[in-house]
Order: sequence, then C-alpha cells, then structure tokens
Amino acid sequence: MGMGFVKHNGSDAGQFILCLTSLFSEDFLRKTARETGFVKRLRKIDPVVMFWVIVLDIGVKSMRGLHRSYERRSGVSLGVSSFIARFDPGLEKFLHSCVVHALECQANDAYVELSGSLKAFKDLLIQDSTIIRLHESLAEKWPAARSRSVAAGVKLSCIVSAVEDGVKSVRVFPERTAEVKTLRLGPWLKDRILLADLGFFDYNSFDKIERYGGFFVSRLKGNANPRIVKVNSVCRGNSIDVVGKKLKDVLPGLKRRVLDVEVEVEVKRRAYKGKTTKVARTFRLVLVMGEDAKEYHSYLTNIPIDKLDGEGIANLYRARWEVELLFKELKSDYRLDEIKFEKPSEVISMIWVAILTLICSRQLLRLMKRLNPAKARLYTHLQWAKIFTEFAGKLMDKILESMNLELDWLTYIDILIDQGQTPNINRERLMDP
Repeated sequence: MGMGFVKHNGSDAGQFILCLTSLFSEDFLRKTARETGFVKRLRKIDPVVMFWVIVLDIGVKSMRGLHRSYERRSGVSLGVSSFIARFDPGLEKFLHSCVVHALECQANDAYVELSGSLKAFKDLLIQDSTIIRLHESLAEKWPAARSRSVAAGVKLSCIVSAVEDGVKSVRVFPERTAEVKTLRLGPWLKDRILLADLGFFDYNSFDKIERYGGFFVSRLKGNANPRIVKVNSVCRGNSIDVVGKKLKDVLPGLKRRVLDVEVEVEVKRRAYKGKTTKVARTFRLVLVMGEDAKEYHSYLTNIPIDKLDGEGIANLYRARWEVELLFKELKSDYRLDEIKFEKPSEVISMIWVAILTLICSRQLLRLMKRLNPAKARLYTHLQWAKIFTEFAGKLMDKILESMNLELDWLTYIDILIDQGQTPNINRERLMDP
C-alpha cells in the first residue's frame, strides 16, 4: 500500500455523511423550504442543493462564486440575477428554521459531562456578543454604535454550552442594542451556571437569574462599591475587619490573596400596577490577586462557597475565553467577517449560513472525538475548523452523492462550456482585430 493511503471501514466513513444528513435530512430540508416560503414549487432552485452549497462551499466568498458552485452541483443553468434574487426573506426564514432545528436536536444530545465541583450543575453557559461590520449602504438601517464616518453593523449574541460543546442560542440585534437587552432570562437557567460578559452586568438581572433557580458569575464593574456584610473564609494572621465597610474603603489596605465575602446591593423589582420597589439583595463577592500581584480580579456570583471556593470561581470564569474562540472561528474560518452584501435579507441569510457551517463543523468534531476517545483532547476547535474548511467541499459532494444528486461528466462538460464564457459579451477584446 502506498504511503499516505489508509483503508478505512466503509461504515466508519459513512458515519461522517450520516452525521450531517441525519441532522439535515433531504425530507426535512424540502419540507422546511416549502413551509417557510423559500420554494413554492420545485423548479430551477433545488433547496437541498442550495442548502449544502451555501453552507459547505466555504471557500466561495462572492455571490457569483456561489452561483457558479450551485450550477456545478445542480446541473441547472441559472442566470446570476435569478440566483441572487433567491436571497430573499424566504431564504432567510428557511435558514433560520434550520438553525433552530439543529440547536433543538443538539440540546437533546449532550456530549460533555461536567465533572468535579461542577457535577452539581446541569450546564455551564457562556454569554457574549460580537459586532459584524457591514456595507456602509446599510448604515441607515443598522447604524454603527461608535463611528465618526458612515458605518453599519449588527450585533451577534451567542450563548455557548459546555455540555453541548457548541452554540445553544444565537440572536441578531442592531449594533446599538444594549448588551443587557440581548439575553432573555427564563426557567431554562435552572441549575445552570451563566458566565456573563461585563457589559451584561446588572443587579436586577442577577436577581432574576437566582429567582429562576440559576447561577451566575460576572466580573464586578469598576464603579461598583457594594457594602460587605459577611466574610465567608477567615484569613490567618492579622487581617483587617471588613464587615460593614464599602469595598473601595477596604481595597487599599487589603493584603490577602483571596477575599471571599457576602455583599449587599440594591435591586429594583417591578411591583403591582407597574410600580417598582427597591429590595436589598445579598450576593457573593470574590477577590483574587492576579498573577502579577498588582491588582485584584473581582467576581460577583451566587454560587455557594461549599460548591465552589474562591479560587474555583476565578478559574471558572476563565472558561469565558471559549466564546471568544468561537467568534474567531466564525469570522476567520466561516466568512462571518466577509459579508459585503447590501440587502438586509442577504446579510441575515449569510449570518445564518455561518452559524450552520459552525454547527456542521462541531457535529463532525463530536463524532471524531467519539471515534478517537484516547486522543479526544487533541482535537481543538480552531485546528479542527481549519481542516474542516479545507475538506468541506469534498464532504458536500459526498453528501449530494448519497442523496443521488451527483452529476455525470457530460453535464459537467455542459456547465464548463456555459460558465467558461465571459458575461460581458459586448466588451471589445484587445486581440479581436
């Protein structure tokens, strides 16, 4: 056997195709396309081919490129303008429904189990958002938050699940939407930990999370100055008395590596007939000296000390880096930072496309880890994304082949004859004379 060629069990190879086609089956795609109005009757646009082309032909970065790719895979000659016209609200709804479907399926197929001190919780959730910069022609619809020149952008808000090893929730907002308004709190938080971005810092929201039976960890805002009402862990030696004092009055004389206390804050609650009442609430505050020994890192939480100590809270919050890596994956590998289209439906559609590409990538990554459990930890998200991007086109061809949608060579030759001609038929050529 030649070097570099390895025989694999056919059933193992087929798992990679089945992994995606079971999530997005041909029947599901066709039914959803009809229900969302993307297709009213099967004519030149095949929703199945269209779905896999725009989701898995990752290297294509222009509408004309997607058009050529669709023609090659479908064997149908379609005008560029007709193809572009299909990026309408119907396609937007179709792709969004596919995202919702995938996230629901993913929620029923937990991949990771929390261990150690986190076993008492159902999931570890990480919330954050990122800005997607858009064509300046969309500035009136989606104006940028901070820009001296004409600019446009939207905010992509995500919740990442540690148990599902992927996106649990994703929503799109105008860029100027306040961070605290991008997260819908509810009973789904029960027995789950939410690591919140500092932009989400809000005592009222923390109060709601606890009332829903959930837990949170957040960095403390720089201007926050709560009153200390209790010390959770006693420091050895001579230590200053901090109970009853404001945090900023205590910090200058603080020399402990970890300060773990209870603090009292004021929460506004909506009362009867729309009137608000102010309620005193107690949360846990953990201060941990940074590795440079120059300043404290402050964390507000409601996780009891008997479930996670102060050092554990600080280490847990570091997991927030996972959502930053996810945004990097979306932007660097799945074209989220390259949306140059000028119509709102095209823009939102391509955002859902990037999310669907991510979902397909993570779906295969979970399968790869299951097939190679001894080396599972070596498959990092970013490394996998690079390899997945390189092979996604071949994977798409195999998926279409499994659905009997592959083309014969005569059809390919017809496509080459058609697409090899320039669309500028009246332009004068230098060598024509």
